[in-house]
This record gives sequence, C-alpha cells and structure tokens, in this order.
Amino acid sequence: DKHKNMKKFYLTFFSILFFTQASFALVKIDITRGNLEPLPAAISKFYMEDPSKFSAELKALKLEEKIPELISNNLKRSGLFHIIDPKSYIQSPNIAHVKPTFQDWALIKAQIMVSGKLVIDSKKRLRVEFRLWDVIAGKEIEGLALFATPSSWRRISHIISDKIYERMTGELGYFDTRIIYVAETGSKTQRVKRLAIMDQDGANNKYLTLGNELVLTPRFNPTAQMITYMSYFKNLPRVYLLNIETGMQEVVGDFPGMTFAPRFSPDGKKIIMSFAKDGNSDIYSMDIATRVVEQLTSHPSIDTSPSYSSDGKYITFNSDRSGAQQIYVMRSDGSNAKRISFGEGLYGTPVWSPRGDLIAFTKIYKGSFYIGVMRSDGSGERLLTQNYYQEAPSWSPNGRVLIFYRETKSGKSGIGGSSSLWSIDLTGYNERKIKTLTDASDPAWSGLLSK
Repeated sequence: DKHKNMKKFYLTFFSILFFTQASFALVKIDITRGNLEPLPAAISKFYMEDPSKFSAELKALKLEEKIPELISNNLKRSGLFHIIDPKSYIQSPNIAHVKPTFQDWALIKAQIMVSGKLVIDSKKRLRVEFRLWDVIAGKEIEGLALFATPSSWRRISHIISDKIYERMTGELGYFDTRIIYVAETGSKTQRVKRLAIMDQDGANNKYLTLGNELVLTPRFNPTAQMITYMSYFKNLPRVYLLNIETGMQEVVGDFPGMTFAPRFSPDGKKIIMSFAKDGNSDIYSMDIATRVVEQLTSHPSIDTSPSYSSDGKYITFNSDRSGAQQIYVMRSDGSNAKRISFGEGLYGTPVWSPRGDLIAFTKIYKGSFYIGVMRSDGSGERLLTQNYYQEAPSWSPNGRVLIFYRETKSGKSGIGGSSSLWSIDLTGYNERKIKTLTDASDPAWSGLLSK
C-alpha cells in the first residue's frame, strides 16, 4: 500500500561507494564573530553516462542540472559556502568527474569542487554518483554513489549536500530534514490554522490537518514518524499525538483541564507538557507506552514551555515564580530547580540544543522581541536577532541553525500583517526567510531522515 511503499522508498538508496581520507574541516566556524569568508566552491553540472540508456521521461527531468543546482542552493543558504558562477567553469562535466585539471579550478579561485555522474545500470536502476575534490591539495576527499528512483532526486541532493557539509565543517549537516509548522490562512478574526510539513528548503509541502480545529506548537518525535501538538477540540485545549504516515491521531492523557506546550524526550518515549488548572500551570511528563503520568513541578506560579536536554537528564522551562517570566533548569525528575536567566526583560520558550551546549529562547525587552542563546548555566547570553514580534525558536539537528517565526506589520496604521518562518545561524549573520505557501508559525525541525 501507499505507506509501505513510502517506507520502502526511504530504503531504496544506499551507499555503494564511500571514499574518505583523514577527517578535517576547511570551514572554521566561530559562533561569536561569524564566518565572514565563506569557502569558495564550484558545483559542476553532472553528466549522463551513456545517454542512450536514459528514457525520454528521465531525460526530461534534467537531473544533471537540478541535482547540482539544489546542492548549490543548500550550501549557499548555510552561509558557509560561496558558490562560484557555473558560467566561469572551464572543464566539461565528464572530464571534471573522472580526472579534473585542478589548475583550471584554482584559476577561478575554487577551493573545493563537486562533480557528479548519472548512470543507468544493467538492472535499469538510476545511480547517482558524486565526488568532492580538494582543489588546493589536488585530490579527491569524498565520494558517494546512491541507487534511487528518479522521483527521489531531491532527497539524494540533500544527502549529498549533508556529506559535503560534514566533510568540510567537521559537523553533521541538516539538509535531509523536514520542518513541521502551522499554516495560517484567512483574516485575523477568522484564522484557519492547519498542521503542515515540508522539506527544510520549503519543497514538498503537505497539510496534515483540515483546519477544523485550531492547532499550535507541533513537535517531532526524534525517533519515529510521529508528532505531538496542541489542538482545541470543543474549545478545550488538549495535547495530541499524530502518526505522519498513517494519519492516526489520539489525545494524550485524560486531564480535566488544559494541556499545552508538548515536547518529546530525546529517546522519544515520553512527552513533557504543561497542565493548567485553577489559574495555575505545572509541568508533567507521560510515558507514551504505559501512559503513566508524573507531575514534575508543584508551585503556585505558571511553569510552562518545558524542553529536555539532549541527554534527557535535565529540563529547561520558563516560570514567573521569581515575579517575572524567566528561564529555569531542573533535573528530569523535577528536583533542584534553579533560575538561569538574569538579564533585563522577560524570557520564554526555552529549548535545549541537540548538542547539549546551549539553550535558545525568546526575550522581550523594551517592546521588542529577540531570539537568543545562552549556555545551560545562564552564562554567555547572546541575542541573535531583533524584531517587532518573533518567537518559538527550534534547533536544526546539528545545533548550528535556529528556525523561528516572525510577524510583520502591514499598512500605514500597522494593523494586520503576516507571519512567516525565518532561520538564523549561531553567528547571527546568516538570517534568511523560509519559503512557505501560506503564512506560517510555530515551526519545528526534524532530525536527519537519513541518519
């Protein structure tokens, strides 16, 4: 059936070539100053080996152009690579892939070069091959070949992009990922909000709910094709689980009041969330398999927006127990809660980096909204971006990029406006708007699909 075929699709491509030298990184990432000199890279057009074996339909896809173009776009958006204009390339794609003349690439100031080849094998399968070349050292430093269906060319491009990023930076990539968010349409007084999912570059958008009920704060399970989110059903906010592949959804727990702000634990076995009753909210966790619920905080204040550390041993959350909304950290059993934010303004929506080193947050100060990061002990606070209204940061799986949403005013009176998704890296220099079909809010990043 459709879902079995989708599972099968994810397993249809596998590595048959994998060349590697001693690991090194050419791109130096300085999160306090920014990478102001991106690495010059040339992404050659791929070539078709024995074009007579390619069907007319396959030729019409022009994968020899689309794959390197998507790789170029991915690397360029990272802010760490400068893609040299292909019009300046001297060597033909087939020669560049088999035996590049490195002087020709050095002449246009490329430090790395990517080449590729498309092959139809004896079993009529499409094989996509790429090679990464160190122009300065004059040698190949990475190679990979993938079998795949033609329709999976975008994922292949993302996987290749991740391999290049990982090789050149020494860190995992984040291109073969998806983003879930709330798609918004209609007027501000009759807003329709649907869950939507797309590739990290905005392609392959798909709606997961019909928009009959309001939905907020969707979050991925790190180990399965499942999300958790808050939805209003009969005016009662509840936390739900939704299987992306089957479309099956269920309510989380039987709470008498409002549940909201859900997130999964790093192992995907628990959900942590806020439960509001009688004007107060505390933090609870629930084991997904056993449905055992555990209350983690008990305080006459508003405790909300919990997020686990990457090792699952700690939880960060925001609370007004000090008199104003601030960020706290406690052990995963709810003990030893301590405040870590002490700057001016209000702090909220804390989320722990998958690297475990930083906590991202939203800050409100003097009428402006900031997205920032601090260490898990509260030191080293850095504000990355400021705007009229923005919030809800979410980490890329490698912990180097944040996605969030921003509302902008429209009209002379400032009434109305739109909401959109934005990303920014830890340097604060590479801020970009992410393409969506509608207004968008509450984004969350998946883990690597090919992990």
